[in-house]
Amino acid sequence: MSEYESLQIIQQMINTAKQEQKNDGKGWIIWGWMLFLVSVFTVINLNFRWFHVFIFWNLFGLFTLIAFMVDLFQTFILKKKQRVKTYTNEIIRKLNIGFFISLMFIIVSMNVGISPLKGFPLLMSLYGFWILIYGTLLDFKPSVVGAYATWALAFIALFQTDFKVVMMLHGAAAFFGYIIPGHLANKKFKEVAARKSFNNERGV
Repeated sequence: MSEYESLQIIQQMINTAKQEQKNDGKGWIIWGWMLFLVSVFTVINLNFRWFHVFIFWNLFGLFTLIAFMVDLFQTFILKKKQRVKTYTNEIIRKLNIGFFISLMFIIVSMNVGISPLKGFPLLMSLYGFWILIYGTLLDFKPSVVGAYATWALAFIALFQTDFKVVMMLHGAAAFFGYIIPGHLANKKFKEVAARKSFNNERGV
């Protein structure tokens, strides 16, 4: 196989991947708003000292762990029926698993020694990596831009000494990295779906 043929095959794989996976953005929206609200509630709690500093994060972590375990149980134990198993779907599934395992490692590290002042910027950098790969796989530029914005905020957070400021930056990262791209993806998804429906009605 020549170099040109190899490049052609790679290009075909990329184009196929773009068509295989369509995302309505709902997952990004839900995850983003959850991260954003937990950050906001933590800042408010730090001001009024209602509960323990990490009460909202503990609840969020418990919810995330349960949701992840349920998804794994449905996928591997119950063999949840998938529409079509594609190469891109498999990459994204493995990416999600790798992301959540890495997420748990950082969270556990913050509970056994790493300062939350440094741990949350590490979490934000992990968000940026996940968003970049996701956006690249789906050929969705708002997510790629959001990834770089998330990394920029993570870098700023790394040098902060006030946890409230870190939480504000974390909330901003969720907003620019997940919420905005998620709503844009949802809007694009609906437009494409409406166009397909219109074409089907016309018999195009």
